[in-house]
Amino acid sequence: QVQLVESGGGLVQPGGSLRLSCSVSGSIGTNNVMGWYRQAPGQERSFVAGIVNSGGTNYVDSVKGRFTISRDIAKTTAYLQMNSLQPEDTAKYYCYADKFERGGRDRYWGQGTQVTVSS
Repeated sequence: QVQLVESGGGLVQPGGSLRLSCSVSGSIGTNNVMGWYRQAPGQERSFVAGIVNSGGTNYVDSVKGRFTISRDIAKTTAYLQMNSLQPEDTAKYYCYADKFERGGRDRYWGQGTQVTVSS
């Protein structure tokens, strides 16, 4: 059974930084993607960043140049380094992992971690 555990959220002032971590237990195979979505109150969950098992990355335009996604060597933990945080980045951040096998995709979600940017 695949489980994702997140950590690293909190309260930070505008211009500050936070790093989120997402650790996977269980197998997500060798063809997979990990990343984050976020959801602010009253809004839909939206994509933030993703990283392929091979290392390729993708970001939503609003975080490019400020956020960096990475994975550890064992590929079981993903990190989201968030710099120059702004109030509009305030949301609950959800880690996800996509496992691709036999032409299909299984998606797994973490429990979410709150990021609040406020002075």
